[in-house]
Amino acid sequence: MSSPTPLEQPRWLQTLAAALAEALPRLHGSSPDPLLAELITNLAAALAEGRLEISLPSAEHRRALEASPLGAEPDGPLVLEGDRLMWRRWQRQRQQVLQALIERAQFQLPDASPDASCSEGLDPDQQRAVTAVLQYGLVLLEGGPGTGKTSTVARMLAAVLAQQPGSRIQLAAPTGKAASRLRAALASSSLQLPCSTLHRLLESRGERFGRNRQHPLALDLLVVDEVSMVDLPLMQALLEALPPSCRLVLVGDAAQLPPVGPGPVLLELQAPERRQALGGAAIELRTTYRNNGAIAAVAAALREAEQPLEALLTPLNSDDNLRWLPANPRQLPAELLQRLRQHQHQLQESCLAGDLDDPAVTASLLAGLDNYLVLTPLRRGRWGVEAIHQALLGEAAARSPQFWPVGTPVLCRHNLSELGLANGDVGLVVERETKRGRERRLLFANQGGSEPLWIHPAQLPEAEPALALTVHKAQGSEAQEVWVLMPDTGRPQHRLLYTALTRARGRACLITPLRGAAAAVSLKS
Repeated sequence: MSSPTPLEQPRWLQTLAAALAEALPRLHGSSPDPLLAELITNLAAALAEGRLEISLPSAEHRRALEASPLGAEPDGPLVLEGDRLMWRRWQRQRQQVLQALIERAQFQLPDASPDASCSEGLDPDQQRAVTAVLQYGLVLLEGGPGTGKTSTVARMLAAVLAQQPGSRIQLAAPTGKAASRLRAALASSSLQLPCSTLHRLLESRGERFGRNRQHPLALDLLVVDEVSMVDLPLMQALLEALPPSCRLVLVGDAAQLPPVGPGPVLLELQAPERRQALGGAAIELRTTYRNNGAIAAVAAALREAEQPLEALLTPLNSDDNLRWLPANPRQLPAELLQRLRQHQHQLQESCLAGDLDDPAVTASLLAGLDNYLVLTPLRRGRWGVEAIHQALLGEAAARSPQFWPVGTPVLCRHNLSELGLANGDVGLVVERETKRGRERRLLFANQGGSEPLWIHPAQLPEAEPALALTVHKAQGSEAQEVWVLMPDTGRPQHRLLYTALTRARGRACLITPLRGAAAAVSLKS
């Protein structure tokens, strides 16, 4: 099955949109109107993609909305901002969240200058960030890969601790993988600080959180990494749990994919009027310190300008760390499957050969997951995640982890605080000696401690294989070698490509359709 294009929405979405288009006018005492039905359908489709608003198609649509109680204050479910149409509920939530962030950024702390050692060796933008964390209640730190965001955060924290040694500091990220990377990066700077996912920090309980205004976090400073992945509801929950006196540092890259959930907070903060309101609390790091060859060059071009992909890839040389492989879009490339089977075999051999009671061995096994990563924007279709797993695992791909080969990577799809797992965590299928003999277990890193997590397969019946991941699921992850399948979906893909390629620490291979090759991949936003 091919991926749905903008004109071919999933059946469940078509059903939902049709139900809303019928019910909303009736509930608000309005007659059915094809123009309003079209607006409601388009808004439902946008929300399913994480977008809160759409452009108003025509003056006729505007007149229909203005004449309808659906757009009337204060209870109409639709609202116009200029020529942008939104659901009123999300518009109000967006206003509240963005205003709360701006007010924190405008809150001036008592004048304080950082210790000279905290800014030593930093470029001017990094120095401004170190000074800003001592001046403002919120600091937004942005930059592309290799611009020194994490090392700058380390200096910012050192500056706060130099002035307030007893500060209660917490690190957090949207996913377990991102939290692990942040913890490890700052540990190399001799900063041993607690780090967790945002859901664990907020004590997620399904749709609710244990931390809120009545039970706030006992913190003086919170650093949130990979904030490009944070959606509107999660940011609102975080702000409600933060005491007013807690400094907040948001770190991210606005060029990456927005969150799957509604409301891309970091993108919303890019609006000129909001950047102006943030003032000196918003800092962008522009100097690149980690040269990642052709990967970095192509990623920078994707980040800064709209260019035909073919123009970016044609100059590549055989010794570059980015390889371009045009392939037949009707089947999975044989070279990709061969490389994946090699990786699969390496993982299996490592799991069978090591002593799983040795923490060093289990840590090495989990680290091996970061050697190789296959990414695609699609779940279904010939170049989708499901097709890849079907090719490698056969019928077992659709069954539970109990039936997968030892060494198969496992993706946790939900936040399961009772198991110590977060949505997006990746583990391994292993065999471990138990009182009943050798049994299958799922091995995961323990984000809350040093000992690994041993999960019975029956506890994760909805887990998925993770020999390949969607680009969205891979956000916050990195691997030494990354292969990216980029089919022509008919949708803008510059953010997808940028996010996928910047997962690679060492090498990358970009696979595009042979027909028209990269020219067939749309990069326009």
